[in-house]
Amino acid sequence: MAGKGVRGLNEALRGLSLSSQTCREAASYRIKPSILTRSMATEAPLPNANSPVNADAPWRPATTVPLTIFNFPSFEPQRLESWSTKHLHLPLRRDILHLAVVYEGDNTRQGTASTRTRWEVSGSHRKIRPQKGTGRSRLGTQQSPMLRGGGKVFGPKPRDFGTKITRKVYDLAWRTALSYRYRRGELVVCQDGMELPLPNEFAALVAGGDLQEDLQRSFKARWAQQVLDTNEWGRRNGRSTFITTDYRENLYEALNEVPNYGRALDIEDVDVKDLLETGRLVVEREALKEMIERHQSDIITRVFVTDAALPRGPESGKVLVE
Repeated sequence: MAGKGVRGLNEALRGLSLSSQTCREAASYRIKPSILTRSMATEAPLPNANSPVNADAPWRPATTVPLTIFNFPSFEPQRLESWSTKHLHLPLRRDILHLAVVYEGDNTRQGTASTRTRWEVSGSHRKIRPQKGTGRSRLGTQQSPMLRGGGKVFGPKPRDFGTKITRKVYDLAWRTALSYRYRRGELVVCQDGMELPLPNEFAALVAGGDLQEDLQRSFKARWAQQVLDTNEWGRRNGRSTFITTDYRENLYEALNEVPNYGRALDIEDVDVKDLLETGRLVVEREALKEMIERHQSDIITRVFVTDAALPRGPESGKVLVE
C-alpha cells in the first residue's frame, strides 16, 4: 500500500513539472507585431491629446434658459424666448418652500372659534343645593363646568394664527416653485388672452335660446374634458392649474364643472401652494411675467440709479425664434 502511494505521488509531481514547463514556453512566445495591426479601412484617427486647453479660463454658467410660448388650446409652439435663470432656473429649496406654504396656511386660518367660560354663561349664580345634609356631592352654581350647559374650561378663544416671513424669502419661494415646474417640464406658457373656444354651432344654439342653462354647462364641461385629454392635461395625467390675468368666462365656467380635471385661478388668487398642488401649470405669458415682477425683491438692487434706462433686474422675455 505504501508503494502505491509513493508511485502515485511521483506521477503527480511529474505531471506538475510538465505543466509548468508548458506555461514557461507559452510565456516566452512573442506575438508578431504584424498580427495586431489594423488595415487602413478600419483604422480610425486617435484624438489629439495635445490640443490646447485653457485651464485658467473661468467657468461661466448660463444666464438664460429657453422658454417656448404655445397657442391655446391647440398647443402649437408660437415662438421661443429667453428668460433669466434667476427667474426660472433656481435650485430646489425645500426648506424655503415649506416656510412659504406654512406661512400661507397660518395666515389663512380664521381663528374665530370661541367658547364661554363659567362667567359668561347666563343664569342665576345661586348655590344649587346645600353644602351638607343631602348626602349628595357638593355643587355650586349651574355654570359649573361639571354640569351640562355649564362653562368650558380652557376652551378656545378668538386669536390670530398668522406667522411672519421676510419678504425676500417669500419672493424666493415663488420663483423656486416656478423653477421647479420649469425643470420638470410642467410649466406650460401660452399666449395672452387664453380662452376656451366653443364651436360655432353651440354659439348659434345659445343665441337662438334652444339650449337651457343645464345643457350649456354640461356641454362646456364635456368640451373642456376633450380639450384637456387631447393635450394630456386631464385627469389621467394629473390635474392642471390655469392662471390668467383676467376672468375668462368659458374657461372658468367649464373648469368649475370638472374640478377633477383642473381649475382656473386669477393671478390675484394664486399662492405658492397653488403652484405646487396640481400636475402642471398652464400660465399666460403676461401672468407669468407679472408674477415674477412682483416677487423679485431679493435680486433687485435698492441703490438709486439716475439713469432710468438701465434695467432694474434680470431681463426675461427676449424673443429668439418666432
